Amino acid sequence: MLYTLFKNLLFRPVIKFLYGARVENEANIPATGGVILASNHLDAGDTVVLPAMVKRPVTFPAKAELFAGNRGPFSKLVAWFLKAVGQVPLDRSGGRASLDGLGPVLAVLADGGCVGIYPEGTRSPDGRLYKGKTGVARMALAAQVPVVPVAMKNSQVTRKAGLPWIDHPVVVIGKPLDFSEFYGRGDDPRVLRWVTDQVMAAIHDLSGQTYIEAYGTSVKSGSLTSTEADARILERPGINTRPPEPPATS
Repeated sequence: MLYTLFKNLLFRPVIKFLYGARVENEANIPATGGVILASNHLDAGDTVVLPAMVKRPVTFPAKAELFAGNRGPFSKLVAWFLKAVGQVPLDRSGGRASLDGLGPVLAVLADGGCVGIYPEGTRSPDGRLYKGKTGVARMALAAQVPVVPVAMKNSQVTRKAGLPWIDHPVVVIGKPLDFSEFYGRGDDPRVLRWVTDQVMAAIHDLSGQTYIEAYGTSVKSGSLTSTEADARILERPGINTRPPEPPATS
């Protein structure tokens, strides 16, 4: 209820009419049933523009610690808001904890909901597209739902008269990707990488961004310099990835 209220009375009017946002090919999003929207991540504006501009309610997994509300009054307000608008927690600590932490997300998909995710795992440090993490593949294969690639354009947040401003953002929706041939193989690292790279390749084709075969987090942390990142430019994601072999039959 609050999600619809905030979206239709506040966020959508501002983003569509004030910021001049538009969405292309929204019909590619299935009208019903569980689906994952996998998008590039240019800036903080993505998390507002995308759900505001598409008709279906979108659930974004948020950092699990944001739901605790144990860091003062503002954190309590954030926790209340996230819960009120139907967002779900996601453990991003890695390993088995993150895998087990997919439960709330998978529940949304099992109920026929629409989940949004940024496979890069972080905002792009320089506007280029970076290597996707395999969480999107784990979700798609575990929930057995299609993945719809999304490209955000012009979604960078600036300031105008002291207020946050996004200049004519565009949401481009691609055709659904069907990975049903890999259902039941979500524990195979080769399958997870292949599926993830296919998702990233579809996002790349929509966005036209330069692709870097490295994680964006490595650039942000300083473990990979901008010069080293330049040396990892590829024509598109997955160009060096082979399709996984069919499972062995006994």
